[in-house]
Amino acid sequence: MADDQHYDVIIIGTGAGGGTLAHRLAPTGKRVLLLERGDYLPRERDNWESSAVFVKGKYRAPEFWYDKNGDRFPPEVNYYVGGNTKFYGAALFRLRPEDFGELRHHGGLSPAWPLRYEDLEPYYTQAEHLYLVHGRHGEDPGEGPVSAQYAHPPVRHEPRIQQLSDDLEKQGLHPFHLPIGVDLTQDEQGRATRTSVCIRCNRVDGFPCLVRGKADAQVICVDPALEHDNVRLVTGANVRTLETDPGGRTVTAVVAELADGSTARFSGDIVVVSCGAVNSAALLLRSANERHPGGLANSSDTVGRHYMRHNNLALMAVSREPNDTQFQKTLALNDWYLGADDWEFPLGGIQMLGKSDSEQIKGEAPRWAGLASPDMPFEVLAHHAVDFWLCGEDLPQPDNRVTLDAQGDIHLALDEQNNIEGLKRLRHKLRSMLGRLGMHPHHLLPHSLYLHKGMPIGATAHQAGTVRFGTDPRTSALDVHCRAHDVDNLYVVDTSFFPSIGAVNPSLTAIANALRVGDHIAERLR
Repeated sequence: MADDQHYDVIIIGTGAGGGTLAHRLAPTGKRVLLLERGDYLPRERDNWESSAVFVKGKYRAPEFWYDKNGDRFPPEVNYYVGGNTKFYGAALFRLRPEDFGELRHHGGLSPAWPLRYEDLEPYYTQAEHLYLVHGRHGEDPGEGPVSAQYAHPPVRHEPRIQQLSDDLEKQGLHPFHLPIGVDLTQDEQGRATRTSVCIRCNRVDGFPCLVRGKADAQVICVDPALEHDNVRLVTGANVRTLETDPGGRTVTAVVAELADGSTARFSGDIVVVSCGAVNSAALLLRSANERHPGGLANSSDTVGRHYMRHNNLALMAVSREPNDTQFQKTLALNDWYLGADDWEFPLGGIQMLGKSDSEQIKGEAPRWAGLASPDMPFEVLAHHAVDFWLCGEDLPQPDNRVTLDAQGDIHLALDEQNNIEGLKRLRHKLRSMLGRLGMHPHHLLPHSLYLHKGMPIGATAHQAGTVRFGTDPRTSALDVHCRAHDVDNLYVVDTSFFPSIGAVNPSLTAIANALRVGDHIAERLR
């Protein structure tokens, strides 16, 4: 089936990159087509059920990828309108200025970007305002300069987290309010007002939001973009390949398999890939042709390489006093982001996770044998739980890569020991403070449900780096505008373009970059 309309821009994927780009281009009046592999996420009680979301993985894609040994694993991916932002924790951090330059780590060098923090800063501000980020610039002493304050005040700490913040300050540290994208209006006590969309519940992290209170790409960007007559969305469109003209310089057709099993062809002046770092690389590799035998836009042999996903730990401490917090994701700490008094290399950052509940703890129990107190029932443990997310930088290694086998299945090779010393030291920093933070010092339990049931390679939520941008076509696939060096009308705007990943959640940088590239494409179309 051939679509009878020719579009100015075709965007493949509706997440943080593609959805935001559509929002940027919608007011231009240009004909924009969004192709989404999935459908709208069903709104149902299971959206907020821990057993469905975390233990059973109800909303994860029913597919398997293969590791470097050929063993299959279920990746942490969700195919819905809004992409993985439907399930993200909406923690929207900026990279630091130092992240854009070359950084020396214990495990090697993190490469410089072809643009500076100052080039992206105006778009960071626009992204923060668009995605309703609540926070306060100036609290984190290591952050970069800003052109404007957050449009919304920080989400107030509940009493136990306020006590944690106070205790951290007593240690000479600099905790700050975690920047989070929620549609929340607070009263003087920090409670959700009568008219607030967000209700300050305990389902903000890892769950889709039933009340549309989380700033995900569907709610913030896709739905508003579709209010413009020039924007169209096709769901259930699994793009299989991109075809080019005989010279290989222009994408002439986007070929997709539709939900009914039929094949459809779409054409546009500009084609934008935003499928997630693994699937974007896989699409380009699948699109190999006579002019591009190693994959589309891959004369540099970098497509699929330099895969990153952060070195992460989700940990649960046990508070001596009960922790009645509902909305726990309000605090972060970056004092050791670039190093420590006792170590010259970057460690990473610490932030709060959403609050554990008894269902999650039951799901974890088999992995906690010998670690948790046997005389503390699940419900009591959940009532005392304080949950932390530790994030360190992994480095872009060429052999950490996406490849396809003869059947077209995705293989993901990953060195899980890549630059992990910093994360180990960060965990030690947290553990050594537990007693002074009102926690049981010997209980710091691995919360592997947040890391895809303890399978590190399956924890793909922060995937990045497989179609890197740069100024040299020999070492990068994209130019500084995220246009393919080899194909004039092809762009990539998800986190694939990252040359390095820093040690904060990549979503805000993907959003800011999509706004930046959107301005470039709008000017090109003019």
